[in-house]
Amino acid sequence: MPDVVQEVFKSVAGSIDRFRKERPQDTFRGWLRTIARSKVADLYRRQKDQPKAAGGTVAQHYLSEFPADELDDDSVHEPAHNALFLRALEMIRGEFHERTWQAFWRTAVDGQKPNDVAEELEMRPGTIRVAKSRVLHRLRQELGDLIE
Repeated sequence: MPDVVQEVFKSVAGSIDRFRKERPQDTFRGWLRTIARSKVADLYRRQKDQPKAAGGTVAQHYLSEFPADELDDDSVHEPAHNALFLRALEMIRGEFHERTWQAFWRTAVDGQKPNDVAEELEMRPGTIRVAKSRVLHRLRQELGDLIE
């Protein structure tokens, strides 16, 4: 999947000068999303006759456990979106204190209850919910309509 991400970046770099906002509903994110979907479709067309490999990654395991109510857009489960999602998480992680990140990760990704995480991290349950909300808000800022 890193190849698809590279193809998207290559395509964007080669055609960014042609992006135009001709209508009010035209957005850069929408344009980027169109390119990403096109590159993923190209990948599937190339791979359709190839045998499927078994296996997976730790990141895919974490994403498969992500509560459905947090990210209910089906497109998030597409491979290119998974790569963008993980990259966005890597990019924003340094913006948060470790305990805030742990509160987010344990509740949003691991699916633990805020009360249990609060006890483990010696924080209040309300603080855990606020931490999760702050990270998710920042993630939405980074990815925009890709996860909304």
